[in-house]
Amino acid sequence: MKKIKISTIITVILGAFVVAMLFSPDMKAWVSRGLMKIGLFKPDLEHPVQDSPAVSAGTIGKPPMFVSDGKGNPIDVANQTGKVVFINFWATWCPPCIAELPSIDKLYQQFKDNEAVVFAIVDVDGQYDKSKQFMDSKKLGLPVHVVSGEIPAGWLGNAIPTTLILDKKGQIAAKHEGMADYSRPEVAAFINQLIAAE
Repeated sequence: MKKIKISTIITVILGAFVVAMLFSPDMKAWVSRGLMKIGLFKPDLEHPVQDSPAVSAGTIGKPPMFVSDGKGNPIDVANQTGKVVFINFWATWCPPCIAELPSIDKLYQQFKDNEAVVFAIVDVDGQYDKSKQFMDSKKLGLPVHVVSGEIPAGWLGNAIPTTLILDKKGQIAAKHEGMADYSRPEVAAFINQLIAAE
């Protein structure tokens, strides 16, 4: 009987890992979460979005952005006067979205009882029941919403996940396209700065 070479075993293990990465969103999410924990994928909070007609009109009420919860209750997240709004566009089939959700959940747990902060975790596919079931299966307490109007120009590009943080005037204070670790202390500090701002 021939001995199996170590290199053959390593090749088989790596091959199985690659196949799992190709076909399993959960495996991709697991690897991505590991990369986030070592400091990769920091959210871009350093460069606030500049005022522009397509993104921010400078006053509450422009642009409106309606989402709804499981009971169909509409919420205009752009018009939460005096509140900071955290909006995350995601989908259940998106591995980077799945990877970052636990970090968003940790951030949400810090602010869920703070009336000055609103979280809208928005399923871009508009499938509330599927998204709610997904959150429950992952033991995440995030509030699920679906789009119930038009998404304003400049809010969602060609990538999900996309995350926006609106200041108390409804203007975009931060925008990050792609996966990020929102459990980082600087994210909570950023939101607290927005809460404290006049």
